[in-house]
Amino acid sequence: MRVKQWMLIVVMLAMIPGCVVVPAAPSYPRQGPPDHAPAHGYRSKYRYQYYPDAGVYFDLDRRFYFYLDGGWHRSTYLPRDLRARLYGPVMIEMEYAEPYSRYDEHRHKYPPGQSKKKNKKWK
Repeated sequence: MRVKQWMLIVVMLAMIPGCVVVPAAPSYPRQGPPDHAPAHGYRSKYRYQYYPDAGVYFDLDRRFYFYLDGGWHRSTYLPRDLRARLYGPVMIEMEYAEPYSRYDEHRHKYPPGQSKKKNKKWK
């Protein structure tokens, strides 16, 4: 009987480390209250440069790009074909850490090719 009790204790102790839940830390520092807390008028704003002709976002504070290539990617550098189309940025400020969540809205508000037309007027 004692052997069964010891075996049960050993098995239970072996299972305990697998039951620990550790919350994931965000990959970037965020200011302001947590999402579940009352904000009292304050929410962190994220600043982006959106390049309509390339469909690329650049995060001005965290210093990396979001671009679409079979899915959204985040990187500190861009593929060569996208870098060649980076002109005519539009400044966007929003409460979202993932600007591509509003990509359809931005694509319709700032259609590709508009910066070329504006530049031709000034030349």
